[in-house]
Amino acid sequence: MTSASLQPASGPARRTVMAAAGAAGLAAALTACGSGDDSSDTVDTGAGQAAGGTLAKTSDIPEGGGRIFKDQGVVVTQPAAGTFKAFSSKCTHQGCAVGSVADGVIVCPCHNSHFSAEDGSVKKGPATKPLPAAKITVSGEDIKLA
Repeated sequence: MTSASLQPASGPARRTVMAAAGAAGLAAALTACGSGDDSSDTVDTGAGQAAGGTLAKTSDIPEGGGRIFKDQGVVVTQPAAGTFKAFSSKCTHQGCAVGSVADGVIVCPCHNSHFSAEDGSVKKGPATKPLPAAKITVSGEDIKLA
């Protein structure tokens, strides 16, 4: 019997296997916090819309509802005819992206927090802080990030 036969088989080290398993678990957990909601209330305008560029037309924002612009991180609402508001689309509870806007309410799909489409205030927890306001300008039919 030679000393070579006593050597363990070559393969990944235990640390390598554990690190890979941990990374896979972390990726799964982070994916669970994202929004998979591709409903008609969500609009993804692409990365080409920078501050000052036209974000949407006023006719794109339904009265009593709104649209979510994922790439810009904002949700634009029209709580009353001709009144447009904008807020961060990042839920203040755990940072998930809000998923829908309807009937005057912005809803986060992760833990079902509800926010007012008029002022971003919390209507239903677990969130305890309002959505921060975002700056927009309305010029004619164009809504732009300020």
